[in-house]
Amino acid sequence: MILHQFYLNCLAHASYLIGDETSATAAVVDPQRDVDQYLSFAAERGLTIRHVILTHFHADFIAGHLELNEQTGATIHLGRSATAEYPFEPFGDGDSIEFGGVRLAALETPGHTPESISILVFDRAVSDSVPHAVLTGDTLFVGDVGRPDLRAALGWSANDLGSLLYDSLHSKLLKLPDSSLVYPAHGAGSLCGKALSKETVSTIGEQRKTNYALQPLSKDAFIELVTADQPDAPSYFTYDAVLNSRKRQTLTEALTWELRPLLLDDCLELQRHRVQLLDTREAAEFAAAHLKGAINIGLGGQYATWAGSLLDRERPIVVIADPGAERQAAMRLGRIGFDHVIGYLDGGMASAAGRAEVVAETLRVSPERAAEQITSNEALKVIDIRAAGERATKSIANSTHIPLQRLVEDTRGMPRETPMLVHCAGGYRSSIAASLLQREGFTNVTELAGGLAAWEAGGLPVIKVAG
Repeated sequence: MILHQFYLNCLAHASYLIGDETSATAAVVDPQRDVDQYLSFAAERGLTIRHVILTHFHADFIAGHLELNEQTGATIHLGRSATAEYPFEPFGDGDSIEFGGVRLAALETPGHTPESISILVFDRAVSDSVPHAVLTGDTLFVGDVGRPDLRAALGWSANDLGSLLYDSLHSKLLKLPDSSLVYPAHGAGSLCGKALSKETVSTIGEQRKTNYALQPLSKDAFIELVTADQPDAPSYFTYDAVLNSRKRQTLTEALTWELRPLLLDDCLELQRHRVQLLDTREAAEFAAAHLKGAINIGLGGQYATWAGSLLDRERPIVVIADPGAERQAAMRLGRIGFDHVIGYLDGGMASAAGRAEVVAETLRVSPERAAEQITSNEALKVIDIRAAGERATKSIANSTHIPLQRLVEDTRGMPRETPMLVHCAGGYRSSIAASLLQREGFTNVTELAGGLAAWEAGGLPVIKVAG
């Protein structure tokens, strides 16, 4: 038996291929939308992908089930409670898929979503009754459990799903042998929970002992615990969850017409018609020169998550990238179902050479210079755009907390000439923030280069919370 984990760091997403060499058959669980790695892995081992399983309709990415179905003819399997626009085989309690020495058995484990399932993996050469592993989707993570509050827009209350989650954990997953390996669909950095570990595999026994949400609790106490202090869910989560249930174009079809080179003047004309300019270069390059009104979300960070959180799904996108990176930029947007890219700036920012009237810059200052500005300018507004949990541990004195996803809304009433110094933890998000503020017409925006990490490294003071 082959059980291989594929991990996508930028979305903190784990997917799996389970293969049997004797029958030359494989199944893929929770694939990302760009599926070449699964096809290559299977081909190298002489396997044919005949099954693709979704543990639930994911909210943070578009799964590659339709892509694998188109390219391999693999049967799609969904939880028995799922409803979808495409053909699929229901997969629930008592159902199994067998090929060679492998058996995959379904457990219905609703709670994170109503259709959630977990998948027991049996290596029949070892045991046909003791599962080697369980693929838990977003029901059970390493160190956490799935949040039950992401289906409110679809009519499910957090309390109702939290009750189902408690039952799924205690009546099904915690009944498994301590030795069973736990393979979840996400790790640290995912917004599908609040305390996910950096580890991407554990055991039922280890989670029974160490996972805060699996300790002895009444159902009411469990629901209160797992619904408290959850991070803000990005606005695209419901969109992606619904899209995963729909018949849609494949990623290859989308990229075929998205990757069109556009002249600079064409991009500027499209911008005048409410097209969004998305600059995907790193922060220092963007700060030095960018097209006026462009939003900077760099490919080097959590690009897709922030693009999904901050870009308008109803407005087309033109990509500005370093030459050669345009396909990556569009493809990673496609991973979250943002298929409304209409082209890219041909030649990148080099095409704007000599066009100073359409180019802007962002002032980035060192921590020492920022400290001088704070001391000398009482009108300067220091804006901390980190998440609430980050802010709670340490901050710059007299700074104002406005999380990045609320920045545009919460600054709407401020005078556009307000002097602002924006910072995050390391500089990635502050570049996004500065670009948003400039797009909104703020004329006196400065970015703290290197963020709070550089500030502390320079020996400058922070307010720390004990413990």
